[in-house]
Amino acid sequence: MRFQPVHEILREAIGIEFTAAVARVQHRGSVVFERAYGVTRDDALGREVYADTPFDLASLTKLFVSTLALQAVAAGTLELDAPLSRVIPEWSGRSHAAITPRMLLAHTSGMNSGADYRAILDENVEAFALSAELVAKPGDRVIYSDLGFVALGVALERTYGRSLAAVARGSFGRSPIFRPRATQRLDVPATEDDGWRGRVQGFVHDEKAYLMGGVAGHAGLFGTAADVAALTECYLGPLRGRRATLLPRDLAREATALQADDPVLRRGLGWALKTTDENSCGRRMDFSSFGHTGFVGTCVWADPVRDLQGVLLTNGVYFGRADMRDLRASFYEAMVQCVPSA
Repeated sequence: MRFQPVHEILREAIGIEFTAAVARVQHRGSVVFERAYGVTRDDALGREVYADTPFDLASLTKLFVSTLALQAVAAGTLELDAPLSRVIPEWSGRSHAAITPRMLLAHTSGMNSGADYRAILDENVEAFALSAELVAKPGDRVIYSDLGFVALGVALERTYGRSLAAVARGSFGRSPIFRPRATQRLDVPATEDDGWRGRVQGFVHDEKAYLMGGVAGHAGLFGTAADVAALTECYLGPLRGRRATLLPRDLAREATALQADDPVLRRGLGWALKTTDENSCGRRMDFSSFGHTGFVGTCVWADPVRDLQGVLLTNGVYFGRADMRDLRASFYEAMVQCVPSA
């Protein structure tokens, strides 16, 4: 089998790194490998995983919300470089007043990265995110920020006069979705037994998103590997001359170009850009590659030079919060080896 090295890496990780996984590889816009592994949980309630099994996408949600924001820019509803205090008046007269959509998308807003959920159990998370003091001057440096994407979700809701879930549904259709129905929950791979909610399954793992009712700009979407690959193709395709779909070609290209430099992980608009061989995409993907990871064990990376993308969805926190960088890097290095360079 052409992708035997990829298959072996994931097969050997079942029951150790995760209970469930779906891998999908696309080359030149076409699927060349897709396979499901394992079960939704490691007990009697476990169900077999299929290629169309929905996973908690965790921070891959940010890629979808970024796309919604860029669609608003394309429509002239938002301006990339106009202060958002027009739609978030709580920021008027504060240091936040200089924050623009570009800064939120590139994680240069100066907003704090997040908050320990135990400290905000009795607070309105949205209000907390909008009011928390900045930790840097807007535009100064990269600080990866969940709170920034909470704010972006708020800006989208106020711009459209609809919930973020409704805005997402209007753009992406029935999948991915926030808040799976009760009948869908046992088909979603379980995540962590977090000591607060017990074994989390069919509800968003991210605590802040959970406190927001499961709908947030930084986390909360549930979707398939095909959903993530389709979104990634909306950015990779225009770089390779294929037609643009969700976004105008120039805006899709701008999103994967350098917006903010950082020694660990450079930033585009929503997307992370390969910066070193220590990134989760490993050593073999080109330095023009762009991607993102999600805390529960999800990731996607795309290589414009090879016209190649790989999506790996897992429930990697099921057995604990171990670092998945080595597994991810092994997956992407094997993927590149299995695809001809020409």
